[in-house]
Amino acid sequence: MRPLSAFFQKHMPPLAGILSPKEVPAPVTPVPPTAIKRRVPRTVMPVPVEEVLHIPCPDPTAEDSFRDKHLASAQFLVRQERWSDLIEAIKIADARRHMTPGTMPIADLLSFGARADVVHAAEHVLMDGKPPKGAPILAGIEALEHELVDHPNCYVMACIVAQAHMDIAWAWRGNGWDIEVPARNRAAFTAHFDRAADIMAEFCPQSLNSPLLAATGCALLGGIEKNKRQVADSYEALIDLNPANPRPMRAMGNHLLPRWYGSYPELELEARRTAARTEKIWGAGGYTWVQFDAISCDDQACANLDLDFFIEGLRDILTRKPDAYTANLLAAYCANSIGQSFSGNDQADLIRAQISECSQWIVREHLTELHPMIWAHAARGFDNNLRIHSPGRFAASGRDDAVRLISSLFSSEIASGKRIVFTETGPVAMEA
Repeated sequence: MRPLSAFFQKHMPPLAGILSPKEVPAPVTPVPPTAIKRRVPRTVMPVPVEEVLHIPCPDPTAEDSFRDKHLASAQFLVRQERWSDLIEAIKIADARRHMTPGTMPIADLLSFGARADVVHAAEHVLMDGKPPKGAPILAGIEALEHELVDHPNCYVMACIVAQAHMDIAWAWRGNGWDIEVPARNRAAFTAHFDRAADIMAEFCPQSLNSPLLAATGCALLGGIEKNKRQVADSYEALIDLNPANPRPMRAMGNHLLPRWYGSYPELELEARRTAARTEKIWGAGGYTWVQFDAISCDDQACANLDLDFFIEGLRDILTRKPDAYTANLLAAYCANSIGQSFSGNDQADLIRAQISECSQWIVREHLTELHPMIWAHAARGFDNNLRIHSPGRFAASGRDDAVRLISSLFSSEIASGKRIVFTETGPVAMEA
């Protein structure tokens, strides 16, 4: 096999130059869009919240248990070099569209578990944005490349290796504006994405009927220039392969913002098209899923929202997925991601206020237990690239946010001397 380092030397400066970079002049930072700020909740209770709000907080949650089980299973098989068993398990999960209760595809979880050791090692080395001198930055990915050679024409192995390249690429790049990324990091980012594109070039998601393959193709959009129509088409194909999975809808909405590959009219059009195509599964929820992340990070997208259609979608989602994970996700989104944000744009802030009010009926009609991690991620805009240094403290911050915000929804009952107890059928106000 041609050494992987030779591929990178063709696409970027020598590794030695990257590991010992020259000084790069500080770039001029562009003016970002209007900042969306977060309010500090100011709920004042007559007694400590813990005494008046009683809500189960399972640790781990059912969703966490499912995810941890499949991630650990994949890591175990890789460490035992049982690649054939892992590939077969992924193919079955992909073909049968197996998902966790929270609609996470099992094939995606197994694929991540397969590359987790390699990706986490690279992320650790790149924690400060550049690898220390002599760090074996390519060792893990080269080992995966050898497995790719040993499994020719295997779309599952191709997805694992291509996704590993993309994960490492993002570790090199970080989340800053493009102009802020050092040239050496940008070159590494591009080289890893180019290699991922080369790996995936021979596979067609539609002919293989594979959501995993289509999802890998959509992930490639983050590093390769595409025209706008190709972006929408790629996501439409993925959504059609597994319309019960809302994650591609959310990702499509984000990528159709002007800051990425789309425009506000195209975002609205694709949200409505998705709602029409997925109506049998989600009702109006397809519109809500596509707009979900877009309006939380973009003022104009929020101002343009068809609010009635969006709220109808919230209700349809919870009618069709009345589980604890979905209830926490939508409650945290409305109360925290949207409800605690403002920008000074009158129309956008009016929309946010009305979406925030939906947390009242979501919590009262659907919430039965608390998932702190969801609330913690909601407070940070569900950033997929967020680095969590202390999961315990992160979850604790989510629990504090959730308890404070949920308590504020029952302020009148609590003020009258009652305590709120969450049962299997929802919250009940009881005499203290």
